[in-house]
Amino acid sequence: MKNKIKILEIYRLENRISQEKLAKELNVAFCTVNRWFNNRNIPNKIHNYHIEKLLKIKFKNSGGQK
Repeated sequence: MKNKIKILEIYRLENRISQEKLAKELNVAFCTVNRWFNNRNIPNKIHNYHIEKLLKIKFKNSGGQK
């Protein structure tokens, strides 16, 4: 799980996306994303599914150039 959060953080930083914007993309509150990145909480199954979906779509649209 920690690895997925690290990948999500790298994606966020590489694409210059704020935690707030990322939260909107995942349809969660800013504080939820902030807690994930600060290791105070982990995504539940539903959030985990949407994180995987977001990363797959973004990676696929980039042509695998990450």
